Amino acid sequence: MSKAAKQRRAPAERPKEILEAALALFVEKGFAATRLDDVAERAGLSKAAIYLYFEDKMALFQGVIRQAVISNFGTVEALAQAHRGPVTEILPRLLEFMASRIEDTPLPSIAKLVIGESRAFPEIGRFYLKEVIGRGLPLLEALIARGIAQGEFRAVDPGLTVRSLIGPMLLAGVWKTVFEPIGGERLDTRALARHHADLMLHALRAP
Repeated sequence: MSKAAKQRRAPAERPKEILEAALALFVEKGFAATRLDDVAERAGLSKAAIYLYFEDKMALFQGVIRQAVISNFGTVEALAQAHRGPVTEILPRLLEFMASRIEDTPLPSIAKLVIGESRAFPEIGRFYLKEVIGRGLPLLEALIARGIAQGEFRAVDPGLTVRSLIGPMLLAGVWKTVFEPIGGERLDTRALARHHADLMLHALRAP
């Protein structure tokens, strides 16, 4: 689609186009090397159009995280809130959902960007820590605590348990963005999620 054609599209569609262009460039070039001029060109819009929706490049990066990562929390929260059965039934579903996000979305590339850029741009790391980690960990910790209270799980530390639970998913993200592109064998993240769920449920089971 030509730049003129994109500029004629409904304004409501433009933020999504800008975020998609920004994500592609952040992954290709990194945060520091990506210019708003480049994003505008990739999106087929003017640089002035970007400023209508995003104050600066940091706000644009945060928008990328909101669209690609934080938007998934609604699904996870809905699953957790709607579930009234044993916690042992929902943990495998949540791990498989995480695996699907790693396999089918840019989530691993974004996590890699956050890790790689946070030393030079601490605001990136702080935003991810607050909006992603700070929202996800308590949700999962509450599920573990519920399982303990219901007598399904033995008495474990919910915080440490959740970190153990999501560790292999973090490994999968690193593997797919760092090692697979340079010849590492393909990792079946969904199979890893099912395997890890089985191990965790056996480890957590109350005597």
